[in-house]
Amino acid sequence: MVARYDFIKSIMREKKVDRFFLIIICLLLAVGTAMFVSASLGILVKNGKLFYSVLFSQLVLGLGLGLVGMYLCSKINYKFWRKYSLIIFIFSILLTASVFMPHFGWSHGGAQRWIQLFGFSFQPVEFLKFGFVIYFAGWLSWVKNRVQDIRFGILPFGVMIAVIAGILLKQPDTKSLILIAVTGVGMLFISGVPMKYILGFGISGIFLFGLLVFFTPYLQERIKTFIDPSVDPRGSSYQIQQSLIALGSGGIFGRGLGQSIQKFNYLPEPQGDSIFAVLGEELGFIGAVGTIFLYSLFTLRGFRIANNSPDLFSRLLVSGIVILVVVQSFMHIASVTGVFPLTGVPLPFMSHGGTSLMIYLIAIGIVLQVSKYNKN
Repeated sequence: MVARYDFIKSIMREKKVDRFFLIIICLLLAVGTAMFVSASLGILVKNGKLFYSVLFSQLVLGLGLGLVGMYLCSKINYKFWRKYSLIIFIFSILLTASVFMPHFGWSHGGAQRWIQLFGFSFQPVEFLKFGFVIYFAGWLSWVKNRVQDIRFGILPFGVMIAVIAGILLKQPDTKSLILIAVTGVGMLFISGVPMKYILGFGISGIFLFGLLVFFTPYLQERIKTFIDPSVDPRGSSYQIQQSLIALGSGGIFGRGLGQSIQKFNYLPEPQGDSIFAVLGEELGFIGAVGTIFLYSLFTLRGFRIANNSPDLFSRLLVSGIVILVVVQSFMHIASVTGVFPLTGVPLPFMSHGGTSLMIYLIAIGIVLQVSKYNKN
């Protein structure tokens, strides 16, 4: 009877989702869809069949299923994710590791990052990002104040990152490892881990990354390109140079939607790794700044929802999702503009990647669900 009474009370307390946050998401999706279709025209010139396949993957499987998932997750009580967090995390690890299975995993461009199933391919690391945030939020909310003890905070996090690194570095997928690690550090900070421990972990991570760069030729090339974008204009520097040309030619107001020149035979992956460059060329400085402003609003509103969350788990869960989106957005925009070494990460809600779009929209559904229980 008590449990039933509590359930009825929770329904009565439930409010509507945060409308302002939902409007921000709709604006990002509107801009993202328009830019994706425009950037994909570069594929249409080369391969019409591939063009329609990419559109189907992004708009039907990614956007369509993602919106359905977002709606459903906005209805599922957020405590569901805490109950099954360990199962979700283990499943995401096994799924990501399965890319190495014969006749199941699929390689492209020297990387083993995809799974091919029933004629469709997807990157399971997108599930791993999501699974990590859910489980780490559950773990930190379980240990509570004990997180200040290195045995319950930094050490478990280090073990998780080591396991994830063992899988991702073999693919190789350094960018996803960096993204997950930075997200985890942000969640540790929010949970109250002493700054000295976070700094110590960060210094150790930088040292280990330096060793990784030393023994990994392709990472060395990216660092050299970042330091001197003109070092190899026909090779490793080609993408950043073409991106800067696209951004510069956009001027203040841009060439106009659909009018990009660089997406035709110049920019590598214009609908993916270089989509912000296409956006800057077509919408200009105003459009680029406006897009960054939308992501900034997403960040501020997302953290506001997290700050007003009803309990520690929901606060960490929402914070982790927001950090994940923000860091990935920064990595994409900064690498395209030459502020950060080229990473190849997609721009959330815009770049090609049906799996990524679907997972992020599901995560947004969770944020909207938590917003119903905000304190004010």
